[in-house]
Amino acid sequence: MSGSTLISRTHPRYWNRELQWRLQWKALASIDLLVMDVDGVLTDGGLWLDAHGELQKRFDVRDGLGLRLLQQEGLILALLSGGKGGATEARANQLGIQHCLVGIKDKTAALAELQQQLNLSQLNTAFVGDDLNDLIVRPLVKLLLAPADACRPLRSQADAVLQRRGGHGAVRELAERLLKARGQWHQLRKKGWKDRND
Repeated sequence: MSGSTLISRTHPRYWNRELQWRLQWKALASIDLLVMDVDGVLTDGGLWLDAHGELQKRFDVRDGLGLRLLQQEGLILALLSGGKGGATEARANQLGIQHCLVGIKDKTAALAELQQQLNLSQLNTAFVGDDLNDLIVRPLVKLLLAPADACRPLRSQADAVLQRRGGHGAVRELAERLLKARGQWHQLRKKGWKDRND
């Protein structure tokens, strides 16, 4: 079965993954900084070039709402990507994500600098990545997380693997898990959410 295939709730791998998340419950509740790779996490990894060579990417609107919920809960969000192009910056601006680091060649140095700037440590940081160039941040984070279709070496070393694929609800799934760990999801699920102008 490929890593991008959604797993049935009756499949043993589903329960193995759920066990991973249960083991990380306390760590999830302690996260103050969520750092995300972009291509393959917030997008499906596909890149579109128009006739002028301008890069376009597809983002999932439900991921976006999940990130807004985390912001209102007080989490600091950051995008950390080796890719370039204006689509990532535009999406970060739409969502009010202040820390948008693109074209990064050394992810460990950039993440360490961000943590220092925010006065946060490894114990408060989670990172979501999908490929080999994301493995290098492992020593700097409490939780290394991966979408369902991340490369096999990353999935095997991640603290937990999401059920959904990058660009197709993985970040929304993570947002809900973080909110559940912080005791906020039940109220949102019951009463819904209204955007605030702050």
